[in-house]
Amino acid sequence: IVYLFSRHVSTEVKEMFSIDENKGEIRLQGKLDYEEMDSYEITVEARDRGSPPLSGHCKVVVEVLDVND
Repeated sequence: IVYLFSRHVSTEVKEMFSIDENKGEIRLQGKLDYEEMDSYEITVEARDRGSPPLSGHCKVVVEVLDVND
């Protein structure tokens, strides 16, 4: 199974997060700032290597807490 961001995921999210194609782990690439964005919705697709390939998807929501307040 291969994991990837959906084609509907914005460039901003793709720059902020990365996904491991083999494990599906989503990792942060930089620092999150509550004042810039308080949540992120990331649509992930899982695709097998069949012929034709089958796929499924889910939405991951990351909520950012404002630690300064």
